[in-house]
Amino acid sequence: MTGYAAWQDLRSTAENAAEPGRAGRAGHASRPARSERHGRGIRGPLAWPRVPAMRTRAEEFDETVLSALERVEHRLGRPLDMLEVAVEDVPTHDPAPWESDVALGRTFPGTGKATPRVVIYRRPIEARAVGEDELADLIEQIVAEQVAGVVGIHPDDLQD
Repeated sequence: MTGYAAWQDLRSTAENAAEPGRAGRAGHASRPARSERHGRGIRGPLAWPRVPAMRTRAEEFDETVLSALERVEHRLGRPLDMLEVAVEDVPTHDPAPWESDVALGRTFPGTGKATPRVVIYRRPIEARAVGEDELADLIEQIVAEQVAGVVGIHPDDLQD
């Protein structure tokens, strides 16, 4: 046999002799159906984890809050070990009666064994800031206000 008939015979022999989970030509493992035709599989991410393009806005926001907290802690002159700081996307409930607008951050006082907690709300803050510099300044201002309320000093003492 030569030509196309030989190829058909070789193909049917290889398919019949293939082990379970293998198909195609003899000696070749099957490719998943989702791989592209050159057998390279699905392409990886466009940028690797160390590249800033892979960081989400939420991760960048968290890092900005941490750096603002470090600056406030440095100005305060003592560690804020007794304080928990959290970042949430949006406030979980309606504004308090004394709040005229959507809260950008809240302080929850410590009771008993619970430590005081400062919560910063990411989405309302991002909606108010125009650029990255303004966002960083606004985050630092809100963190300073909330920490000052817990510590019992004026917020201007913790800002530049």
